[in-house]
Amino acid sequence: MKNMANLSIHRLMLDAFRSYGEATIETDDRPVVLIGANGAGKTNLLEAISLLAPGRGLRSAPFDEIGHRAPGVGHTNSHPVRWAVSAKVSDTNSEHVLGTGFDIASSGEAKRVVRVDGTPKPGPSALAEHFAVVWLTPALDRLFVDGASARRRFLDRLIYGHDPSHSSRVNAFEKALRDRQKVLESGAADDSWLNSLELTIAENAVAVAAARVQFVAHLTQEIDRPSSDHDLFPRANLSLDGSLEDRLRSEASALEVEDFYIEQLKANRPQDLSAGRALFGPHRTDLAAEHRAKSMPAKACSTGEQKALLISLVLANARLRRARESGVAPILLLDEIAAHLDEERRNALFRAISAMGLQAWMTGTDAALFRGFGDKAQYFLVEPGRIIPSPKPAETW
Repeated sequence: MKNMANLSIHRLMLDAFRSYGEATIETDDRPVVLIGANGAGKTNLLEAISLLAPGRGLRSAPFDEIGHRAPGVGHTNSHPVRWAVSAKVSDTNSEHVLGTGFDIASSGEAKRVVRVDGTPKPGPSALAEHFAVVWLTPALDRLFVDGASARRRFLDRLIYGHDPSHSSRVNAFEKALRDRQKVLESGAADDSWLNSLELTIAENAVAVAAARVQFVAHLTQEIDRPSSDHDLFPRANLSLDGSLEDRLRSEASALEVEDFYIEQLKANRPQDLSAGRALFGPHRTDLAAEHRAKSMPAKACSTGEQKALLISLVLANARLRRARESGVAPILLLDEIAAHLDEERRNALFRAISAMGLQAWMTGTDAALFRGFGDKAQYFLVEPGRIIPSPKPAETW
């Protein structure tokens, strides 16, 4: 494996974000452990970091509900609050200041803003060129048993770290789908508008499907490699359930699959109008996972085994990203991760993070659960509205 530094945050700054009126946290390259009581604001810090990537962050919250408000002040759409998050991030080759936030123009228009090194950017996809993050939260413990949409989002977030343009293609595909539905519902008689939209949909849909097929193949190759992680974090068999993906895997050309999808979209216009949504396409693809050693679908595994499978996928993705010629491993956001693992698996996770040199941001209410890190991590006490650096490793608390 190449000797490469990984992606790290060295300074995180919040302005009017969630429970923080203003806060700054300075860090080095080591993993970050945030200890505090429930409700102290630990997950808010992880959410802030997650918003430095494309998308709506680990909570998928509306941006007009994120701004800091004084105690007793409700969250209402009629009075949105400006907020901002920025971070100094670096890898082996570069250092950048990334920023995002929610701003309100003099005209009253409220929108998300994005800056890279102080320069405004047209959209959040610009962040993916410099920043990659993967998170595991308690909500994702049900990833394998809940609906397919959560698994697609999880898969696409992994791909963003390897292919920043994937975010733009997903957004363009989804926007064109929404525009097509509006045209169908308007009853417009001119097919040229629909034809143009369906061409845009098909071009982006096939690119999205191809990226997913390629990534799952590469991730599977990484999962197959020998690794000490597999002693406690089992290997997964992965597959994609989607018609476009199936056709691409059957060695049909991208143009052939685009033509096929365009014909499907045209044929399905009446059904899509009736349903209020497109019934066919990569927005309905599912990611299936199986516990390889047990030949058991992930959704049938125990809660602990499902958690171990998720961690196995995240670690394999980090190894894959780090092994690439110009790649660096993503930052990991692991919310309440230690509380859901036994001591043996906790220490195995800590060893894997340390061995790869990952900057993982982890939260917990009990410092004792992080003793396995010792001085290989940096520790912070989180209290309502403030963050206090601790010079001591968790084992001395």
